[in-house]
Amino acid sequence: MSDTPTIQIVCPHCDATNRLPAERDAKAAKCGRCHQPLFEGKPVALTTERFRKHVANSSIPIVADFWAAWCGPCRAIAPVFERAAAELEPKARFVKVDVDAEPGLSAQYGVRSIPALFLFKDGKIAEQQAGLSDGGLFKRWVENA
Repeated sequence: MSDTPTIQIVCPHCDATNRLPAERDAKAAKCGRCHQPLFEGKPVALTTERFRKHVANSSIPIVADFWAAWCGPCRAIAPVFERAAAELEPKARFVKVDVDAEPGLSAQYGVRSIPALFLFKDGKIAEQQAGLSDGGLFKRWVENA
């Protein structure tokens, strides 16, 4: 076994946990199971089960947007969140959780108003914010994680 440092990345397609050498360009990496790209520069919609796997098994920070289709501010922040995913992956994984489809997960994290934004690092909440934000927030979170 090699002493090369690795990072763990959960596949956005099949949820397999992949180990990559830390010095490898993760942007070009493909999943060992399904052979799809590990990063596509866009947020990944997750169910509760998938969300828990990504948060628990990822070495990189997870930036989560808890949102709903009927929410005006959620629709307003969506393009900002998408641009941040395109700019900041693979330094972080950007995910979206529909609060109407996943009410238990929303309750677990105390989501009372949306959009609710979270940064998870090492399986725990590192930062959170309720309401609208600019793209600079995500960049600061990822750079400081």
